[in-house]
Amino acid sequence: MQARRIARELALLSTSQLPANPQRLAAQEFSSILVAAIRTLTSEVQDTLETAATELQRSKDQLLGSEFRAPDPETAKAMVSEAIALTEKTINHLAIAVELPEFIQLANQQEVRAYTQAILGALVSYRADIDQLLTEALVDWQLSRLAQIDRDILRIAVVEMLYLGQPDRVAINEAVELAKRYSGDDGHRFINGVLRRVTDQLKRSPELRTSISEIK
Repeated sequence: MQARRIARELALLSTSQLPANPQRLAAQEFSSILVAAIRTLTSEVQDTLETAATELQRSKDQLLGSEFRAPDPETAKAMVSEAIALTEKTINHLAIAVELPEFIQLANQQEVRAYTQAILGALVSYRADIDQLLTEALVDWQLSRLAQIDRDILRIAVVEMLYLGQPDRVAINEAVELAKRYSGDDGHRFINGVLRRVTDQLKRSPELRTSISEIK
């Protein structure tokens, strides 16, 4: 995994447990950030394993039941295909649990630490500007009504575009990857749509990007 990708995950997983005051955040040891992220990730792994067990049982029941419940071969085929899809989803969930030791080890790299702290610092310092931009990009939604994980993914992407010099395309693609990993089934599509509208706003009003960037 690339250093900046790990840094994005660290920022995403720790932001909800860290102080919202810039001065207090700056005083935090990186170990506190890592512990906050590990707590969140551990909880995610536990939930994932429980979900995986449930889905595996559903897959088993589907396979065993397809032969007896299906009235025709086509229905049986569809039921088996659904069971296979559930099994694949289970394998994907288990991958998150397997990666935890690697995640902890890579998080100690200097580049990871620096980029994580840069994301969190900008996220806390410029939260009002970030949220205003996202609010304007939402269609028939309120930012406060989004799942916290989706809000934080969107905020991190905007931070990277406006304050950390990431190309818009890269920031969007990385946000979509985070959403595929941590959001709901269709979360990545929603994230992609909102961020595309953000970039459209910035293209129509380039002075907005300049004025926000000058705050740094």
